[in-house]
Amino acid sequence: MGRSPRRPYRVSVDALDENRHIPLPATFNFRDVGGYVGHDGRTVRRGRLYRSDSLHRLDEQDRDAFAAIGVRTVIDLRRPSEVERDGRVPAYPGLVYQHIHPEHADWAETPHEEDASLARYLADRYADLAQTGTAGLAEAVGLIADSTNAPVVVHCVAGKDRTGIVCALTLAVLGVDDADIVADYALSTEASARFSAWLAETMPDGVDVPAPFLASPAEAMQIFLDELRAGHGSIEGYLRHAGVTDAQLAALREHLLDEV
Repeated sequence: MGRSPRRPYRVSVDALDENRHIPLPATFNFRDVGGYVGHDGRTVRRGRLYRSDSLHRLDEQDRDAFAAIGVRTVIDLRRPSEVERDGRVPAYPGLVYQHIHPEHADWAETPHEEDASLARYLADRYADLAQTGTAGLAEAVGLIADSTNAPVVVHCVAGKDRTGIVCALTLAVLGVDDADIVADYALSTEASARFSAWLAETMPDGVDVPAPFLASPAEAMQIFLDELRAGHGSIEGYLRHAGVTDAQLAALREHLLDEV
């Protein structure tokens, strides 16, 4: 939508530390997923897994900054129609692009009612995706588990829903506490505010963006995780059901967790 913003956001060092946001000019939700404490007190490695909103806005200047981060693999979770509409991340030497579409219903088929719980609405959409998009989610987690693909960035359109699910599943397997997983998910609300501000600046006529596309209430992710565990015994149980192997789960922990 429109031209990409030309100035990086001004974020203090403290904010970068706390919120993990990397001020890449053409994105609003590019973050390092590392830094959380997982199994046996081991920390999720930084600089190995990133999450983002759509990368199609990157231009030549942005690509230099993106390449400097060292990303080797891009996992694009958008629908084929979204990729066709907006385009994909620009190619550069050494970058591998993987398009994975976890099948799921269009949210427009079940719009959010204003007086209904937004967290419950989002959790239901995530549950639907986990049920119909098992193959795609398993493929994405499997790619993240392969250390030869790292550093990896996973993204969708806003980088909060499909991307949020993949990152939450990954962090759960790494033993990260739910409080940190849902807090990481909730950071996307701040990113949505940046995106909304950019839309208002670049599209004076305004764009009406529904609330579910802007908010990331922590409760939504917590409900989703709780109910997924209730249905499958554990997050690992769900991923095995989806097609992720024990070897991939072990590999995920091996290369994304610091050594003891």
